[in-house]
Amino acid sequence: MNGHPLVYLDSAATSQKPSAVIDTVADFYANANANVHRGAYALSNDATDLYEGARARIAAFVNADAGEVAFNRGTTSALNQVAYGWG
Repeated sequence: MNGHPLVYLDSAATSQKPSAVIDTVADFYANANANVHRGAYALSNDATDLYEGARARIAAFVNADAGEVAFNRGTTSALNQVAYGWG
């Protein structure tokens, strides 16, 4: 930024994204954007395969079963899901 490397210190609610993440998200929106688990057409099936593939890769990375990986919108949502699940 202004000729200097970017140092972002306000990461409580967001963080800077690596180029690989930006490129992958842009590619998904351009080529595979469809409802996941909600359609019987090819594009929806492709989106579902990508979604479930990500779940499987995360599960393998943390040594879990894919059924144990839950996606959430953010930390607050995830913590509320855990808290209400135990309540």
